[in-house]
Amino acid sequence: MMKTPVHYEGAITPVEYIVANNLNFFEGNVVKYVTRHKRKNGAEDIRKAMHYLQMILKYGYNEE
Repeated sequence: MMKTPVHYEGAITPVEYIVANNLNFFEGNVVKYVTRHKRKNGAEDIRKAMHYLQMILKYGYNEE
């Protein structure tokens, strides 16, 4: 088994949460970037999470 990267250490890893909750690609990326932003890329990861939230609105709700 691979060692969990330090920027994902916590009670549960993002991938465990994503799989357990049957999240789709966009939702999973939101969880991933929000989970790691404080330990890895800061504001850049928040912008990435926002991008995937916008994709959820566009493809899931037909909103731009």
